[in-house]
Amino acid sequence: MQLDRAVDAYLRHVSIERGLSAHTAAAYRRDLSGYLDWLAGRGIRDSGDVTATVVAEFAAERASAEPPPAASSLARLQSSVRGLHRFLAREGIESEDPTGRLRPPKAGRRLPKALTVDQVERLLDAAGPATGGVDAADLIGLRDRALLELLYATGARVSEIVQLDVDDMAQGDVVRLRGKGSKERIVPVGSYARAALEAYLTRSRPELSRRGRATPRLFLGARGAPLSRQSAWLVIQHAAERAELTAHVSPHTLRHSFATHLLQGGADVRVVQELLGHASVATTQIYTHVSVDALRDVYATSHPRAR
Repeated sequence: MQLDRAVDAYLRHVSIERGLSAHTAAAYRRDLSGYLDWLAGRGIRDSGDVTATVVAEFAAERASAEPPPAASSLARLQSSVRGLHRFLAREGIESEDPTGRLRPPKAGRRLPKALTVDQVERLLDAAGPATGGVDAADLIGLRDRALLELLYATGARVSEIVQLDVDDMAQGDVVRLRGKGSKERIVPVGSYARAALEAYLTRSRPELSRRGRATPRLFLGARGAPLSRQSAWLVIQHAAERAELTAHVSPHTLRHSFATHLLQGGADVRVVQELLGHASVATTQIYTHVSVDALRDVYATSHPRAR
């Protein structure tokens, strides 16, 4: 089968049958486009001509590239290539999977960087007022405050937050989030976030909505269109600058902080797993290492024979 057709078939499979997001499918396409270019440079344009030796050469060349690729990027690239050839073998398009002996690189464990509770409060205060009037500055400030309060209150991914409709907040004290693979979960919303959302919904969103076409989306831009993921990222960056936070702050920083603060407060790791929407508790357990670091600090400063 021609490789470009094989890639198209595989991407349809992961997008439709496995329910992967458009963002993930686009990452697969970028990885496989580079793979096909590499194969074409060796005169290989049919999936039946790809052997285990060819795949091993591709992996070795990418691993030794300059500058060295991040282990996570290399692992994702190999995962895309393995997924393609396993799909072709499973569907009977090819008789063998040439990636059977390909082993992914070991990625170093990077602990998530979480803000302290004080830093989160400074960030939220810098985003905008918890309540306010209806002038132009307050319209955006109320929205930004509600956005960041909800991100921290729920630990949601920014893509999940910008996809929310007003009806997803209908119950007030909980929100329905749609995560990876279109899996839904219900997450509680604390009183601070509820107050910020109420101020936004009553004082800001109606005016923003009048500036554009009608949309059910919860968060709107200055012209009334649904707020994009990129715009939400900028909201956080600008708030971090105003709060004079020197550490890099991103939407995922609030997600990391949410999980870390829950565990430090005594929450069970499986409860945090459910709130974050992780398929495996192993993914959530990385946050326990952050909490262990905090425990070591307390121990070192408190126990009479710690030092």
